[in-house]
This record gives sequence, structure tokens and C-alpha cells, in this order.
Amino acid sequence: MTADDQFRAIVLAMLALFLPFGLYHRISAESGEKLDRWQEGAFILFGLRLGALPWFIGSVAWMINPAWMAWASHPMPSYGRWCGFLFIGIWGFLLVWTFRHLGKNLTDTVVTRQNHSLVTTGPYRFVRHPFYLAFFAAVIGTGLVAANWFLLVAGIVPIVFMVARTRIEEEKLIERFGDDYRHYMQTTGRFFPRFSQQKIASR
Repeated sequence: MTADDQFRAIVLAMLALFLPFGLYHRISAESGEKLDRWQEGAFILFGLRLGALPWFIGSVAWMINPAWMAWASHPMPSYGRWCGFLFIGIWGFLLVWTFRHLGKNLTDTVVTRQNHSLVTTGPYRFVRHPFYLAFFAAVIGTGLVAANWFLLVAGIVPIVFMVARTRIEEEKLIERFGDDYRHYMQTTGRFFPRFSQQKIASR
């Protein structure tokens, strides 16, 4: 077994561990309610999904057969590749933790459900967008484990769209929850925790 085969096998095992939790919560949150995804705006709606395709296709191709992505491989010491599993582990942990606390509030768009509640527990105690933070970790982890520059670069595009999407998402949450969400924004970092009142005042 080559090093690529070994790393690929571990990635697949981690996906098999974490993804069923995500699928379960996705199905559990389905209520039949129609959500207006156009409220994201066409630029974000299509840009985010199309922008993520190259990264997604490249990642799947590597997991099927690393040789298919060998054209974009770059030298990486073994310890660097093993560090990638730390980021993939962070992705999986955040994914499961976030799903558990969102519950029925889970959607794949910026629009809230009719019975949506403001969640500030679990990972939301520390950051306002743990899902996006999880994706950032997935991009870094996949690129390191695969030792592939294309996966790192291709992941930048959806990340940029996600950062832009947070503005629209938070506007919708302010419309829904008003001052409660404004206060939450003041006390909780967007992607990184705020550990002191001084930091809160400076942002």
C-alpha cells in the first residue's frame, strides 16, 4: 500500500464516521416547508455552489484514485500530511456538534424556518458561523492530507462566497430576532471566538 492509499483510506474512514450524523440531521430537519433560496441573491446562490464544484470534484477524484490528481501534487513531509487529519477531525467534530444544537432549525440557505429559534448554545456560544468554520477546516485538511495544491486553491473560491454570504444571512437573522441577534453579534465572533470584553469593544 502506497502512502497515498494509506492516507486515502483514513480519510474515507473518517467520512464514514461523521457523514451519517450529518445525513441523519438533514433528514430529521425536513419539514416540507418551502424556503425561498432566491433571497440569497443569484450571485451568491449560484456562485457558492458552482464555485465549490471544482474543490468537491477534485476531492472526490483524489478519494477514488489519488493518481487522478497527481498533476497537482506537491512535496509534503509526512508530518504535514498527518496534521491534515487534525483539521479533518475539527471539521467532523464541528459538523456533529453544530447539527446537534441546530436541530429542526437546520437549513441549507439564509432563510429561517417559520418556527426557527435563535441558537446560542454548543458551538454557537463561541462563533456565529460554525458550519463555515468547519468547511474552512475541511479545505485545509484535505489539501494537506492529499498534498495537493489544487485542493487548497480551489477551496478559496467557496470560502470567499461563504464570507460574503454571512452578511446576507445575518441581515435575515436581524430581521427575525432583532436586538437579540444584534447583542449576540456584539458578544460572539463571526468565525473566531472572542475571549475578552476588550476584544468585543474593538470589533
